[in-house]
Amino acid sequence: MAGGVNVQARELLPANVIPRHYHVTLEPDFNKLTFDGTVVIDLDVAEDSKSISLHTLELDIHNAKITAGGNTVSSSPTVSYNEATQVSKFDFDNAVPGGSKAQLEIKFTGQLNDKMAGFYRSTYKNPDGSEGILAVTQMEPTDARRAFPCFDEPSLKAEFTVTLIADKNLTCLSNMDVASETEVKSEQTGSTRKAVTFNKSPLMSTYLVAFVVGELNYIETTEFRVPVRVYAPPGQNIEHGRFSLNLAAKTLAFYEKVFGIEFPLPKMDQIAIPDFAQGAMENWGLVTYRVVDLLLDEKVSGAATKERVAEVVQHELAHQWFGNLVTMDWWDGLWLNEGFATWASWYSCNIFYPEWKVWESYVVDNLQRALALDSLRSSHPIEVPVKKADEINQIFDAISYSKGSCVLRMISTYLGEETFLEGVRRYLKKHAYGNTQTGDLWASLAEASGKKVEEVMDVWTKHIGFPVVTVSEKDDKTVHLKQNRFLRTGDTKPEEDQVIYPVFLGLRTKDGIDESRTLDKREGTFEVPSTEFFKLNANHTGLYRTAYSPERLKKLGEAARQGLLSVEDRAGMIADAGALATSGYQKTSGVLSLLRGFSTEAEFVVWNEIIARVSSVQSAWIFEDKADRDALDAFLRDLVSPKAHELGWQFSENDGHILQQFKGMMFGSAGLSGDQTIIDAAKDMFKKFMAGDRSAIHPNIRGSVFSMALKYGGKEEYDAVLNFYRTSTNSDERNTALRCLGRAKDPELIKQTLGLLFSGEVKDQDIYMPTSGLRSHPEGIEALFAWMTENWEELIKKLPPALSMLGTMVTIFTSSFTKKEQLAKVEKFFEGKSTSGFDQSLAQSLDAIRSKISWVERDRADVAAWLKENGYRS
Repeated sequence: MAGGVNVQARELLPANVIPRHYHVTLEPDFNKLTFDGTVVIDLDVAEDSKSISLHTLELDIHNAKITAGGNTVSSSPTVSYNEATQVSKFDFDNAVPGGSKAQLEIKFTGQLNDKMAGFYRSTYKNPDGSEGILAVTQMEPTDARRAFPCFDEPSLKAEFTVTLIADKNLTCLSNMDVASETEVKSEQTGSTRKAVTFNKSPLMSTYLVAFVVGELNYIETTEFRVPVRVYAPPGQNIEHGRFSLNLAAKTLAFYEKVFGIEFPLPKMDQIAIPDFAQGAMENWGLVTYRVVDLLLDEKVSGAATKERVAEVVQHELAHQWFGNLVTMDWWDGLWLNEGFATWASWYSCNIFYPEWKVWESYVVDNLQRALALDSLRSSHPIEVPVKKADEINQIFDAISYSKGSCVLRMISTYLGEETFLEGVRRYLKKHAYGNTQTGDLWASLAEASGKKVEEVMDVWTKHIGFPVVTVSEKDDKTVHLKQNRFLRTGDTKPEEDQVIYPVFLGLRTKDGIDESRTLDKREGTFEVPSTEFFKLNANHTGLYRTAYSPERLKKLGEAARQGLLSVEDRAGMIADAGALATSGYQKTSGVLSLLRGFSTEAEFVVWNEIIARVSSVQSAWIFEDKADRDALDAFLRDLVSPKAHELGWQFSENDGHILQQFKGMMFGSAGLSGDQTIIDAAKDMFKKFMAGDRSAIHPNIRGSVFSMALKYGGKEEYDAVLNFYRTSTNSDERNTALRCLGRAKDPELIKQTLGLLFSGEVKDQDIYMPTSGLRSHPEGIEALFAWMTENWEELIKKLPPALSMLGTMVTIFTSSFTKKEQLAKVEKFFEGKSTSGFDQSLAQSLDAIRSKISWVERDRADVAAWLKENGYRS
């Protein structure tokens, strides 16, 4: 939808009153698993009003009273509830006059639920084995209404004062620091408890309010202007928070400089929560995390985990300015929050850890994630029209995060990083404590750069998809370029190909990179210094795929071997070639030949993409003849084994961050494609490890060793991994075990793996993990879908459609299929069922299956012939 935003379509509260301040008092009851609360809301009355409407969800309202100017307007308003919109309406007889101030006080009880939403409970094991319980929050996007009655829309910012009532031995935390602590007599227990009141917050949105009550340990640093802490429940080693603690202090100081605004709160807490649906949540001054994304034990975690922790911490802290201080005015602007925080975490990580070379890996993760999802018909624009609550959860996806950040990377390359950041500083200063739309950021960037940013960027954010640019060579000085919408299924219809994107060509030649040229029409002819060597989209900062002729692709492969292309160029070019084969722009055999030419490649990131592209062929061919599948394994093994043996699988202190991951990846890829030497080494390590020598497997290859033990082993290995899961106390180790279990193909073991999903011993937050190994073989894929169809009713009870986990699971259960009859089976199952809350995930899964069906049908013979020709199959 271009042009103006249709605000009418949004479900919004009436604007007759405006909240200015909330005083929320809550007392959790750990026995009944409920909480009692009172909220007093100070309102500005915009027009004469005989009713007030606000959001509540699963709250019992006991009583309410409305006062104005010190006089009671109503001590028993009529309360009615609209379930569809989650709105409670309070009607009263005497109007409150417009222009006056009023107060609404509500007493209520809520559920301390186990759905990881609103004010909920999280459980953990104490060191003595008993179960401990924490009361924690997750409000974004629309669950503050589960914790207290509120005007739960991002643009209705107010100040918050929070009071928590709890036993004296428990820690109480909220966004702000403590103002006072008093003794009170508990209405729940009759005993004396403490009431902790926090200082009043600045103006903020409801989705950023947070509070935690429970037994907690902490560590603190004074390296930053205000105190910075990491909290964790007992049973977690708080010292493992050191890395995140020190990184947070440094990052806050760095962002203050970069954004030109001081962090506005009196403290910054980060806390590890044992049950957490997302990775982390940027609540202002109190960021909540999944345990594995905050606590790091460098003895048991590899380099990739460390990088993930750094990325999450720097992402959440970027939000303290971008999102919290300045907030989107409605959820269709979510990408502004998430795309920017994603970009900022890469930008800051690159400055803190230059040796990690994160912008190189950006091309194979964020960029490819964005292009993969956005190549489906059922993708959505970055600025997606969102009408109501249950649609919002579905847009926390690769478009908002990854494509959003890619668009920002593209514009920051186009404007220059310093100009871009100058624009960001202007934007933050201008809109501090306020709400914005996407156009406000473009305006600040235009002001800083003098360029027409909005014209260029609107096309990228308001439309779905991206182009493929087809290159044909006219003579040795000119190339002809044409852009079309790219669909993975390769069947773009004329009506889907109307948008013309401003494509930044980023032309690389022997003279360097020319960033000045743009293809802003359907097709055009461009001069190049010489067609002997050129490549478009230098470093892949542009959001498009490039289709070259088979001859040119060969030449680029040679240029890569001669060192004329950057790491990003080599990885990006391989990714483009792979995607173009999937959609039928090129033959798959051409890609396999291209990949074979990279056997002397020296860089981790490029190998990462080579392996990913072979894997995508393997997963599309997973239900084909065993001869073809074995031949693809043999090809991959042939490709990766020499490098795996050259690098070896011994790790030393001197291995850099990237080399550690490189060794780990090559070892795993070679072993899982059948390299016998490596399989034997892995089995040997596994035996020693399970016999008690925990140093036998290096953390960087733990997942690969477990996977090989299960793939090439049986029940004994399975029981060992399961037992390791049950006895380890480290989240990262436990996750490795869960993710690998599904590699076991024996029907009984498949059943056992699926049995874990609802057994109660895997937390709901991790329910997707045991399924990942099952997707690596046809038996597992069939079993996953069968399990889903048999357990559907219970699945939607456990994972309510309004929350985001169900969509993820539907994708896992369905999207690995590759055949027409399998597609029909999935469609038939969901026929007549409500798909509310996951309709997008389902549509995307079906599209993914369709693209594999057409790819295999188109290139089945081509791939078989290539494998035969090259000696991989008879």
